[in-house]
Amino acid sequence: MFDHPDFDHHEQVVYGCDEASGLKAIIAIHNTHLGPALGGLRIFPYASDGEALSDVLRLSRGMTYKSALAGLPLGGGKAVIIADPRRDKTPELLRAMGRLVERLGGRYITAEDSGSSETDMQWIAEETAYVTGLRRSAGESGDPSPFTALGVFHGLRAAVRHGLGRDDLEGVRVAVQGVGSVGAHLARSLEKAGAKLVISDIDASAVARLAEELGAATLPPGEILDAEVDVFAPCALGGAIDEAACRRLKARVVAGAANNQLATPAAGEALHRRGILYAPDYVANAGGVIEVAWQRRSDYDRQAVLAQVERIGATLETIFARAKREGKRPEQVADRLAEERFRPDHPRAA
Repeated sequence: MFDHPDFDHHEQVVYGCDEASGLKAIIAIHNTHLGPALGGLRIFPYASDGEALSDVLRLSRGMTYKSALAGLPLGGGKAVIIADPRRDKTPELLRAMGRLVERLGGRYITAEDSGSSETDMQWIAEETAYVTGLRRSAGESGDPSPFTALGVFHGLRAAVRHGLGRDDLEGVRVAVQGVGSVGAHLARSLEKAGAKLVISDIDASAVARLAEELGAATLPPGEILDAEVDVFAPCALGGAIDEAACRRLKARVVAGAANNQLATPAAGEALHRRGILYAPDYVANAGGVIEVAWQRRSDYDRQAVLAQVERIGATLETIFARAKREGKRPEQVADRLAEERFRPDHPRAA
């Protein structure tokens, strides 16, 4: 574990197994200096336990950085269940996951993520109070996806200002890779703002429906990197941008909702060498965690949530300006700013 390439001084990694329900899960707590670790539950049919471990380690680290730069009193954590969400989810499995979360005593708080839903969180909530993303008493959905998409929209606009010198999105060509819940919300906001869309997803029927709704062009998943666009918005699973992908991209800006978009640090350097502006994913996609963090407060205020999500654009403006001034990549600057906030031994952490 301690020699794992994705291990980054994680405070705790917990494996959970429940024979009766078939649960096989991993929870990773990266850092709790600013508060309890909050991060979604991903349910995915990983090819191996090692693949699941790599994902949860990387995702939990990203949550620490995300919450720190979003100004939240939270640390970073993540959970994964090794299962096919379309076939394997049962109330028993989700309750077993709730019991695993409960045993951590509040060090980790879970919520929706890829493969899990608001309904799943309700099953988990039968076993633990350390869950968010739940329907509120007024009947409003607790799904954070629209807020994630809204934050990415604000972040993408900031990236367009810096990368393309444009103050609006009218006629800006955007390729959206992945049109699940977040990607579809983002595509609708972009279309409303006047952007010209090319969309792609492994779910052909979802692509067809959204393309008809928005008048968007479509491309097969294997060709979306080659789209003749101004902005590439990765909104599927992580690791979409490796060095080979960098060479294929026609876009001058990368800004999307996926976590861990850069397969390796070398991919970020490759984008930088080509003059492609990258909006660090954990900054741009923080809208969802802002929403679920507010859901746990007794003074939930939707307008305050929306205002905090909108500030994602201003945060990225600061990062882009500082990166240009210092001759660094945006993700390098973002990492440093986050670490100043969550590392107790950092010279500026106090």
